[in-house]
Amino acid sequence: MSERPSGSGPGGKKLGGVYQGSVEAVVSLLLAMGIGFWADERYETAPWLLLLGVVIGFGAFVLRIWRLRALVEAQSADAGGQTKR
Repeated sequence: MSERPSGSGPGGKKLGGVYQGSVEAVVSLLLAMGIGFWADERYETAPWLLLLGVVIGFGAFVLRIWRLRALVEAQSADAGGQTKR
């Protein structure tokens, strides 16, 4: 009797992609905030570069989530789970 490893198959790939995309979105926000914090400390401009980092990071976060949504919808349509309206 052969068992498939958990996460294999079409559903596992979709969940893996969603997990990867959500981690990338959060990391982009934290990375931009970290760079802003570092720049504030270096150039003594607190809190302006940190706030700029938050804005840029949030923009990257939203863009990644938007692209992830489109990817999931495309995969669902390919699997025949939903029809596009």
